[in-house]
Amino acid sequence: MRLDVFLKTSRLVKRRTLAKDYCDEGRVLVGGHAAKPGREVAPGDMITLELARRRVVVEVLDIPKGNVPKGDAAGLYKVIEDTPRHEDDV
Repeated sequence: MRLDVFLKTSRLVKRRTLAKDYCDEGRVLVGGHAAKPGREVAPGDMITLELARRRVVVEVLDIPKGNVPKGDAAGLYKVIEDTPRHEDDV
């Protein structure tokens, strides 16, 4: 599954276009490297999101085969780190 689609499906990012923008800005890393929106993700991949107010690192646990009910989206990944960012970090 494409990275931008996974971010949207897992509800880590609200919209696919926003996920694409984050990737294009270098704010999404997979395995510690900047990732393009079309990069394929697989279980075991580590995704880092550098958001405006926090840094989130997740491990991909599962790739869905279709739409995911809202309550099941968090089961697609495991949060490794979720730390707030300070203004001087940005």
